[in-house]
Amino acid sequence: MSQVSKEYASQIAVEYLKKQKNTDRIQVAIVELEDNCWVIRGTCPLEFGETQWPEKFSVVIDAKGKIKSTDYGLL
Repeated sequence: MSQVSKEYASQIAVEYLKKQKNTDRIQVAIVELEDNCWVIRGTCPLEFGETQWPEKFSVVIDAKGKIKSTDYGLL
């Protein structure tokens, strides 16, 4: 079982995304446990000039609270 709680994994992902994307508007949609890692999925805005596009994200966090991988894509 994971040593990191669901809430803490979500918090790690949100703080990471805030720094990477330079925004506070992170919306977490799903937090699930897969292969002893937390997978956090949701959306955040992608600024392109004066236009904003919704961008989906997926962040995988291991049992020790370390980010293993991230994935982004336009909706």
